[in-house]
Amino acid sequence: MADHSKEQHVYDVFQSISDGYDHANNRISLGLQKGWKKMLTDKLIANTPRGTNILDVCCGTGDIALKIADARHDLKVTGIDFSPAMLEVAENKKKGRQNVRFRQGNAMKLSYRDNSFSAACISFGLRNTADYKQVLCEMRRVVKADGYIYCLDSFVPDNVLIQPFYKLYFRCIMPMLGGGRKYHQEYIWLYESTQQFLHRKELERLYRSIGLKAVGHKSRMCGACVLVWGQK
Repeated sequence: MADHSKEQHVYDVFQSISDGYDHANNRISLGLQKGWKKMLTDKLIANTPRGTNILDVCCGTGDIALKIADARHDLKVTGIDFSPAMLEVAENKKKGRQNVRFRQGNAMKLSYRDNSFSAACISFGLRNTADYKQVLCEMRRVVKADGYIYCLDSFVPDNVLIQPFYKLYFRCIMPMLGGGRKYHQEYIWLYESTQQFLHRKELERLYRSIGLKAVGHKSRMCGACVLVWGQK
């Protein structure tokens, strides 16, 4: 799929599935996605100085941004996404929170000045972008020196014994659990985007290639879900 057509296809997918996205995520992860996201928010919260700004890229329906805002009232959190439908769900979930805001934006061309944020994160979004390196370079650009960049995403497990079971579930079972008959094809795409994504070690090499240091990771589900971080 060409880069421009991938971007349009991903836009169409998320515009379609926004209303049921949160419930579908819980079904297809068998309830584990809350723990995976907590792995990211706990790490970010522990490493971020008081009274600073956080950027959540490809924020979707706002889960990560809202969790950070609730855990640290001293932080100002900005969530960006290119799907108006996903952002509408995020805005409805925001309610009275004053330290979080949502904006429409392009992950490959962030509309923020250099060194604007103390940290930036992207959760289950990098694999759906048209240029992984460009997105990470933009995140690095807007983060201050010594700030962290975090990526939580789905990966094909490296263990060859696990891979057949992984493919059976995510290729055959997950699309029906997530999308049913109506959105089956949209959830097939989410499986395909993981198949086409980098392996964890490749992502770590990409982090280092753009000048990030102290690169590390935590994994869950035998490597099917991994958090990778690096410091500017």
